Amino acid sequence: MSGGGLLQYTAAIDLLRAREPNPVLITGGAGFIGTNLADRLASAGQPVLLFDNLIRAGVEKNLLWLTGKHGNLIEFRRGDTRDIASVKPLVQRASAVFHFAAQVAVTDSLTDPTKDFEVNARGTLNVLEAIRTSSNQPPLVFTSTNKVYGDLPHVDVRDTGRRYEPVDAALAANGVSEAMPLRFHSPYGCSKGTADQYVLDYARCYGLRTAVFRMSCIYGPHQFGTEDQGWVAHFLIRALSDESITLYGDGKQVRDLLFVEDLVDAFLLARKHIDSISAQAFNIGGGPRNSISLIELLELLRDINGERPSVRFDGWRTGDQRYYVSDTGKFRDATGWSPRVGVHAGVTCLREWLLAASESPVRLPAVSRRASR
Repeated sequence: MSGGGLLQYTAAIDLLRAREPNPVLITGGAGFIGTNLADRLASAGQPVLLFDNLIRAGVEKNLLWLTGKHGNLIEFRRGDTRDIASVKPLVQRASAVFHFAAQVAVTDSLTDPTKDFEVNARGTLNVLEAIRTSSNQPPLVFTSTNKVYGDLPHVDVRDTGRRYEPVDAALAANGVSEAMPLRFHSPYGCSKGTADQYVLDYARCYGLRTAVFRMSCIYGPHQFGTEDQGWVAHFLIRALSDESITLYGDGKQVRDLLFVEDLVDAFLLARKHIDSISAQAFNIGGGPRNSISLIELLELLRDINGERPSVRFDGWRTGDQRYYVSDTGKFRDATGWSPRVGVHAGVTCLREWLLAASESPVRLPAVSRRASR
């Protein structure tokens, strides 16, 4: 482990050892990211309070796994952030809040933009109001999205055969920084962007301790990916099940991948440094070293599984970016964090988890053992 990696790991462990008796509240806590954060916290003896409406496929499995592993360190309340009366008493008890509850798919936001707004914008405002009016005002870390930058039409890219790369050398070397102008595109981009700005402004106007993570593509265990969200897991599930994968656009669009354990490290460091990073947004992802195009991911799956998944193509989708890679330098400078898990190791780990989950008593459908050779 490098010196920087050891430093961030030690800082995260020190934070866990300094756990508080009051629970950490995670909204959307039974989801993929919430489950991984809750597991890390509870493994260190920190009580965790999960708030989730359980409407997303697979989250019941995550909740069963967490309670089975950690017992009474995991407390669950079913509810929705759109109901502020349900949120307020939970915030009052919390030592910190991680707000992950959201409508997460661009496609769903186009189908029902009102619901998208209510969940993402109004739900976040309710959480902020619950914190503002509480007696303890716990710190908040909010997960936003790179979609707040829109489809980046002004970023010139060149086709290198299997991927797009920025023409600008600095952008290619470092990725997209927080200096990129906001340009909300799609109802999802608008609702998450609205929430993003409210979280920052409540720190400025009311003195709350808040930070925003504008996240790229997160992947790892406990992710039940779909075509609309969690595409790395979705690709793996389809490949392991001998099903074809649809690529929207030409498959050369590039994203940076961040393994979920690295993201959890970042969450813990954000909580540790919340006083110094408050009222700031940070681009969080794997960075240029962990960037990959959709076509390149298919080739990686071929290397791991022994054959390339079958593919069909469809048209570009609203707001899709040909190139988005996070410049994580701002958060690195503030906390010492950097990703430690590479794409090959992370995707292999997710594959192994999916195969193991398909054989567990709580079965994961549509994953076969065919590719385990």
